Amino acid sequence: MTLFKAVPAVFCMAFLGAAFSPNAKADDWNRKTIVTFSAPVEIPGVHLKGWAVLPAGTYVFKILDSRSDRHIVQIFSQDEKTVYATVLAIPNYRLQATDKTTITFRERPAGEPEALRAWFYPGRNSGEEFVYPKARAMELAKSENTPVLFTEVDIPVEVAEPIQSVDHPVVAQLQQAPVMAAQPSGEPVELAQVVTPPPAAEMQPTAAPVQMAQTAPQAATLPATASSFPLIALFGLLALGGALTIRSIRTSVL
Repeated sequence: MTLFKAVPAVFCMAFLGAAFSPNAKADDWNRKTIVTFSAPVEIPGVHLKGWAVLPAGTYVFKILDSRSDRHIVQIFSQDEKTVYATVLAIPNYRLQATDKTTITFRERPAGEPEALRAWFYPGRNSGEEFVYPKARAMELAKSENTPVLFTEVDIPVEVAEPIQSVDHPVVAQLQQAPVMAAQPSGEPVELAQVVTPPPAAEMQPTAAPVQMAQTAPQAATLPATASSFPLIALFGLLALGGALTIRSIRTSVL
């Protein structure tokens, strides 16, 4: 009877674990990061009218959409009520991960705001290398003397209303826009010459939910080479237990 009394408690603990454990990884999924800039920062992507440069202050970075070859990043106000920018980013790999958020900038002449370059979430080797409109990328590449990612697709730079959904037409354009890199000379080069893609193992989790859904039914089928001996042994034990139970009952009756 003690065993049966313990069963509800075990199920209760299991339920509580299932109910609360997903929250622990919520920020890891969208990589929510609170960032404070001590000076104005130029941002790429599609921004609210008048917000091409973020004033010094605190902002929130999140992933809106994540694919193996590109991500859509959004920059929010500190209270997360306003989306200031929606930015196309390409995964870029670094050899050494850190336990703190890392944001890099492009060097600018004195008196001009630094331009946002990349964002690395704590503990991840793969970060977000931001993509600029072509004309601006060419200017940055020449002034910094280093390649800058760009897209030639005619995506609006400013919008009147914040982009709040992955179904927004502008997001669809960012998801499909071809990306290249502008050399300081003005020559475009292939993306692979500038960005190091993450290893295949790091890109696997993005597709994991789909793969699990497809392969789950196969788990119920045992391999054809499996031995039937454990099943026979189980039936034998059940039969022996039944015989002992019947004998016990008969003895008590007699």
